[in-house]
Amino acid sequence: MYRRCGFRHEKRLRASLGAIRIAGIDEAGRGALAGPVVAAAAILPERFRHRTLNDSKQLAPELREKIYRYLTNHSEIVWAVGIIDSVEIDRINILRASHQAMRIALAGLSISPDHVLIDGLPVFPFPLPQTAIIDGDCLSLSIAAASVIAKVTRDSLMRDFCAQFPHYCFSQHKGYGTELHLQKLHEHGPCPIHRRSFEPVAQPVFAF
Repeated sequence: MYRRCGFRHEKRLRASLGAIRIAGIDEAGRGALAGPVVAAAAILPERFRHRTLNDSKQLAPELREKIYRYLTNHSEIVWAVGIIDSVEIDRINILRASHQAMRIALAGLSISPDHVLIDGLPVFPFPLPQTAIIDGDCLSLSIAAASVIAKVTRDSLMRDFCAQFPHYCFSQHKGYGTELHLQKLHEHGPCPIHRRSFEPVAQPVFAF
């Protein structure tokens, strides 16, 4: 059954725990073969409304960019991002890197939330009370806002990397394992932002 992205989880926390400031957290880039993982945290005002905000993956790029501009320029929305690069991802693994990016985003908020809604599974250790919600970016407006900010931030970084490493067409596939990316990886081998611990980057055929 379709459930519209809304504030029911936030309202439940306010009613049951007395939480006032509730942050949504989500990440982008976890499954990519290249580039950073980016997490965002966002605290929305209690009476926030938006007709088209949803999971960033369900939004057309132009609409996603428009919503990003709205969110990041809204005077009552508190937000921050955390970024972990490919070298650190290879060093500590992608799960730990994703969690670290979330903690960095949370620490970057100008006010501390009372509770955090996280897309997916719980994060441990974590500095604040949390509620993990499977498919939370489709259910919670706070998480959806974080997903849009994380996605657009990472896409912008990948376009910058495309200018540095034009052979790989990062602006098109954003580092994910598309047919085009795998073709370029096979032709040129990995570049400095490829995650060497990931398949198929780790395969001998792609090694330096």
